[in-house]
Amino acid sequence: MIKMKQILDRILCGEQLTREETREILIGITQEAYPTEQITALLTGIQMRGISVDELLGLRDGILETGVPVPLDADRYIDVVGTGGDRKNTFNISTTSCFVIAGAGYKVAKHGNYASTSTSGASNVIAQHGIRFSSDIDSLNRSINECGIVYLHAQLFARAMKYVGPIRKALPFPTCFNLLGPIVNPSRPACQLLGVATLDQMRLYNSVYQKIGIDYGIVHSIDGYDEISLTGDFKVQTNNYERVFSPAELGLHIARPEELQAGADEHQAAAIFDSVLENRCLPAQQEIVIANAAFGIQVLEGGQKSIEECLAIARESIESGSALRTFKKFVALNS
Repeated sequence: MIKMKQILDRILCGEQLTREETREILIGITQEAYPTEQITALLTGIQMRGISVDELLGLRDGILETGVPVPLDADRYIDVVGTGGDRKNTFNISTTSCFVIAGAGYKVAKHGNYASTSTSGASNVIAQHGIRFSSDIDSLNRSINECGIVYLHAQLFARAMKYVGPIRKALPFPTCFNLLGPIVNPSRPACQLLGVATLDQMRLYNSVYQKIGIDYGIVHSIDGYDEISLTGDFKVQTNNYERVFSPAELGLHIARPEELQAGADEHQAAAIFDSVLENRCLPAQQEIVIANAAFGIQVLEGGQKSIEECLAIARESIESGSALRTFKKFVALNS
């Protein structure tokens, strides 16, 4: 087992760890090989100097290795997720977008958890509709094959997270484990659309995805949202291009921040989610979901469709009722 005292000496000197070292440390944490004080010192030291790409990948390797694998019987599917932490308290844009993508005929494996900094996380809005979270592989495969989407509640799969949970809760700042959520989907999707709150995070995840070797899109709204908010310009980085878009050039309208709000509690957030799928929401809410779904579709298409084509596909999924039918079938299969 790797010796934590030696690791901490190197961290104090500003050294970076290798991918294999952080993998071994994560496994050691799950084996309760280190005292709480040493783990706390490690997380604090990494947070103060910033995590490297290989360190993040090593932690990811360890979480996936010690977790519950999800071998899905589907060729190509996507996860759409945000890093969280932008403190904007938006409605469940990524989760709603997933059902729009599935409604358009694509496959989705949505990985999520309960809210930590907002009113409603993905698991909150899913649970509000009576869904029972499951790790049964047959049930998960039935969901993605029969309605095009499966939901993976993170707490059932990432066993390692429970060993650092109390430490993370006690610390007054986010740690490197906050960065892991988007990249530890246990089904290991070949496609992902990720929303990030900062340009530094965009650079970090761009390098991470290149090393993992998947098709990806990373989006960041310039005014700090970890998704395409349409409140102003936004940046997109994929395997194929990197550029800044304005809502107007995509034929979309500028949204007001209050139009993105999730409401006071998870019941209100679920009502907004329903209203989008039922095509009776605020125009801004619909356009925001369409925009995020469209860039997800473009990733799934390997960049072979223009964003204008993908916007039309996403809009049709909502307006035709296909996204709503997909969600109703998902509820029926998973309740």
